[in-house]
Amino acid sequence: MNPTERAIPTVIADSMILARRNLLRFRRAPELVIGFLIQPIMFILLFVYVLGGAIQTPGFDDYVDFLIPGIIVQTISFGGFLTAIGLAEDMQKGLIDRFRSLPIARSAVLSGRTLADIVTNVVTIAVMVTVGLIIGFSFRTGPLEVVGGIGLLLLFGYAFSWVFALMGLSASSAEAAQQIGFIAIFPLTFASSAFVPPDSMPAILETFAADINPFTTVVDALRALWLGTPAGNDIWAAIVWSLGLIAVFAPLATRSYRRAVTG
Repeated sequence: MNPTERAIPTVIADSMILARRNLLRFRRAPELVIGFLIQPIMFILLFVYVLGGAIQTPGFDDYVDFLIPGIIVQTISFGGFLTAIGLAEDMQKGLIDRFRSLPIARSAVLSGRTLADIVTNVVTIAVMVTVGLIIGFSFRTGPLEVVGGIGLLLLFGYAFSWVFALMGLSASSAEAAQQIGFIAIFPLTFASSAFVPPDSMPAILETFAADINPFTTVVDALRALWLGTPAGNDIWAAIVWSLGLIAVFAPLATRSYRRAVTG
């Protein structure tokens, strides 16, 4: 067995160990549950019962059907916040230097973080879909399309885990990483088709939301997979956007991490 063949199982094993370490944070800091579970549920209830009556969504019988795919895409994209905050804290506390001294694969630190995000995103999707079903949302496609939508969500969330990994490694503190991510991503989710139809926006913003913003592409792809709305090229475009983000930000985050560990 050559060194490369031996290295692959080692990286996988180390990544799983570090992913477990990152998930155990929720036992030590249960308040993190508020950020990735309670807050999204509050958003769903506020939009449906407070704002939903004032928002017109042609082609949808109920605003909840329009909302759920959009708000889940937003929530999943922010799932990488845990990676950004965790990496920034590890940098501050010197844990990155400690990892360097341990007999683990260097790449396992980042891959372990992003794997942990996949697990939390699965839980988030399950909880939000359950809440949606309770308040009136319903799937209008078959099981294969529903599972395909979940897979698309996990791929998109994984892509943004690498975006947030770069932010966490570049920020001076966990608080700064959180602010950078919020400022960079939050406006994009609202300037999309996630919460209102783009044609209700001013002309310039409508053009951006409908034709440029990747969040609109992913949200519309999810609506097609879950609700049977016209898909066009949205499903393939959403996959391409996700893979493109991974192709760009994974190498950038890896390079930033290597610089951090080598001083």
